[in-house]
Amino acid sequence: MSLIILDRDGVINADSDRFIKSPEEWVPIPGSLTAISRLNQAGYRVVVATNQSGIARGLFDLATLNAIHQKMIDTISQQGGFIEAIFFCPHAREARCQCRKPGTGLFEEISQRYNMPLTGVPAIGDSLRDLVAADKMQAQPILVLTGKGKKTLEAGELPPTTQIHDNLHEAVKALLGKR
Repeated sequence: MSLIILDRDGVINADSDRFIKSPEEWVPIPGSLTAISRLNQAGYRVVVATNQSGIARGLFDLATLNAIHQKMIDTISQQGGFIEAIFFCPHAREARCQCRKPGTGLFEEISQRYNMPLTGVPAIGDSLRDLVAADKMQAQPILVLTGKGKKTLEAGELPPTTQIHDNLHEAVKALLGKR
């Protein structure tokens, strides 16, 4: 079984500069849920690695984050998909922790949990920090142009092996076309 790592906000669901602070604010990006379902059907273990500094900022608590994630899991399930695990960093940038992307802590935890190196594992994100964390772990960085993706592309400085797709649906289509 193959593994794939997805960022949450801007990849699976619409992003907000004001943070996703409640289950009601979690709105899937069109096509993302069926893309996850397609990954599952193709034998992928789908995991999410997400920075959630809203906890450190006091914008929401762990119970609310769990409720947001439960809504995501339930909504994906209704489309026949499944998220196997969610890894998150609750710290603010100022904490300078290793788990906050572009640090590699979340990716290291995924590697340990699945007892495998992440070399070549697709890692899909919409921000430079997602791509840099993936690149540091030798995973395959994939940029989607949803969320902050267009700004990330315009800013440049992407890891040299970065693949670029319009959205999660198109990234999955390209990935599964290679199998």
